[in-house]
Amino acid sequence: MSEQQPYEPKIVAFLCKWCSSAGSDLAGVSRIQYPANATPITVPCTGAVSPMYILSAFNKGADGVLVSGCHIGDCHYLEGNYLARRKMYLIMKLLDFIGVEHDRFRMSWVSAAEGAKFAQVVTDFVNDLQPLGPQDKLKRAESK
Repeated sequence: MSEQQPYEPKIVAFLCKWCSSAGSDLAGVSRIQYPANATPITVPCTGAVSPMYILSAFNKGADGVLVSGCHIGDCHYLEGNYLARRKMYLIMKLLDFIGVEHDRFRMSWVSAAEGAKFAQVVTDFVNDLQPLGPQDKLKRAESK
């Protein structure tokens, strides 16, 4: 009898070009170990992340979506992360409405100098998603 492989969640990570993407790069060049479950998508600013991007990621099979940007007050575009924070609050309400667990969505603030923090954010997200299992709420809703 073969042992079953542990469930590995698929994460789509929308990362701010100026901070979180650079933090991700720093984690890599510093050889900080963290799960390779996140597929990074670099965006100019978290304020540019459309709710449709998040819903599309879930619809295409992501088990979790991470949006990560500059710390509040440090946005390259001055107020983009404030806008993102307001949008992400509305996303949480929308995900609740369609039946996707809140734990499948996460927002974080990671600067370019915080490679270790980026690695910890991804590690914690993977650990929180594993007990939830694969996400299929949107696919079930479409088939009805």
